[in-house]
Order: sequence, then structure tokens, then C-alpha cells
Amino acid sequence: MTESRYTPPKVWTWNKESGGRFSSINRPIAGATHEKELPVGKHPLQLYSLATPNGVKVTVMLEELLERGHAGAEYDAWLVDIMKGDQFGSGFVAVNPNSKIPALMDHSTQPPTRVFESGAILLYLAEKFGELLPTDHKKRTECLSWLFWQMGAAPILGGGFGHFYAYAPEKIEYAIDRYAMEVKRQLDVLDRRLAEARYLAGDEYTIADIAVWPWYGALVAGQAYDAAEFLDAGSYQHVNRWTNEIAERPAAKRGRMVNRSFGKPETQLRERHDASDFETKTQDKIEAAGGE
Repeated sequence: MTESRYTPPKVWTWNKESGGRFSSINRPIAGATHEKELPVGKHPLQLYSLATPNGVKVTVMLEELLERGHAGAEYDAWLVDIMKGDQFGSGFVAVNPNSKIPALMDHSTQPPTRVFESGAILLYLAEKFGELLPTDHKKRTECLSWLFWQMGAAPILGGGFGHFYAYAPEKIEYAIDRYAMEVKRQLDVLDRRLAEARYLAGDEYTIADIAVWPWYGALVAGQAYDAAEFLDAGSYQHVNRWTNEIAERPAAKRGRMVNRSFGKPETQLRERHDASDFETKTQDKIEAAGGE
């Protein structure tokens, strides 16, 4: 290991971009940078998001609720372009003062209820509709334990490993090794659990699975950071079994498409306002009709 040439100052100050893919939108202060109201559609639930793993959690949840017949879970999903700084608009900051997607407004309550943080949104929707969260005390506790495991573990995968392996302006061996080791430990935690249970909370598919799958399922499926081979993801056979099973769920297939602005055009439904949009408004159809 080479000796670091960086000596931290006594007090850190922000005087330059940090480098990397997201440097232009990173800043050490909160609050809005510009005035911009959020659009409001026809449904009580208004989602402002992007199809990152955290965004996919919520759209899969909403599609699962609709699949189960909850008409009240109909929603409008509006695209938030984080690379353009949409999350720093005044309207978005009013819904989520942390300026991160996803953010939800529930207009079925008076006054409307704001919900931010993806785990909080999953729990809010599960309790609102009485679905995907066990009522049995022991099973509910197991479900919530795995839900909050994901909320604590994923920053290691995304902000740690993903950043240094895929996005940092230079490859730093120490950082990549440090976070690769921890992500592999996390995968082993999941693999051991899924060796003894079909789903994370037991025999029942729950919000715990919906929270973990967009992160760790995408990772082992080779859909995150192009790192599946590097991490030997195929060796976690129980995680792969679970990943593939969830990927076949119709609601998961639809949820992955919503607010997606990258990948193959036929997989992108940049905004979702009606169930029929999956058939008529994917990006390939919009482009074929002369749109953008």
C-alpha cells in the first residue's frame, strides 16, 4: 500500500467538486436551490422518484398493492432527474427536506401526508393497506428487522462499494477492498438466511423482500455496478434463487420500469399515470410516435 499524499486540514471546507459521476450535484448544505412546484396528477398517491434501487422499492410495492386489488393504491409517478438537480427544487424539498428520491404525497388524508425515506414509505403503505407486513408479532418483528437491516446495509453497497468500484475518479485499492469485503459479508448474511427460509421474513413475501431485492437482487443479477463477476455473485445460490423468483413476479417486472430513464427504451416508463401506460407509453413507443 502506498503512503497517502493527502493530509486532512484541521477544518474541512468545500472549495472544489469532489470528482466522480455525481460531483456536480453533491454539496454540503441542504435546502432548495431554485423555485419549482411539483406536478400533481389525478390519483391520491403522488410519487416523485427515479428508478434507482430506492425508487424501485416503492413502485414495486405500489404495483403489488394494485395486483392485490387495492384500487386506492393507484398512483401518479413523476420522474425526478437527479442529475439535473430536480431534487433541489422548492416543491421537492417541501416533501423531502433531505432532497433524496423517492418522496410520496398522500392526498387521501386531510391535510395531505408527506412520506420520505424508502423504508418509511414501504411501512406507511403496508400499514395503510394492510398488506405485505405480517400481523403475527414474531413474523412482523422478523420482517421489520430485515427491512431495517436493508436501510442500514445498503449505504455500504451503494455509497461505499458502488462509489469506489464504479464511480470514483480513480480506483483506490484500499477503499474497493474494504467495501468489497463488507458487501460479500452482507451477501453471505442473506445467503444463510435464504437457505433456511423462502423469503427474508419466512414463508411470506413481505416489504422486507421488496426493500432488499432492488439492491442485492440487482447486484447478483449483474445489473448493478457491473460487479457480479468481481464479487463472485453466482456463488450465493440461495440469494440467486430468491432473486430470480421475485424477478418473475408481474408487479416486480412493472415496478422496475416505472420512472426508468436508462436502459433499453422498451424497459422505460418514465412517468406512470395509469395501468395502461405499460402498454402504450414506454419509451420505445413514444420515440416511434415521434416523441422524446
